[in-house]
Amino acid sequence: MTTNGYTARHRAMLQAIADGRGELVCGRTPSLSVDGLWCDFTATVELFTGGLFRPAREAAVGASAPAVLTTSGVEVLHSFAAV
Repeated sequence: MTTNGYTARHRAMLQAIADGRGELVCGRTPSLSVDGLWCDFTATVELFTGGLFRPAREAAVGASAPAVLTTSGVEVLHSFAAV
């Protein structure tokens, strides 16, 4: 399943972030965990560099912050529902 070039894995990660279950370790290339488990690094980078999620607050490199969807992230997540 793909939508806009994103897969079911991307959708699940976006949904977890929307549900408030994503935690971001900030850095040049961030790491994302959901429910305490690390997510696929490549998919994380694709979503982050695509501007689909961001830290909920400013955080120093290596510090963690909740992950939140951007407006674009919400739009992509909703596009999965239309499929």
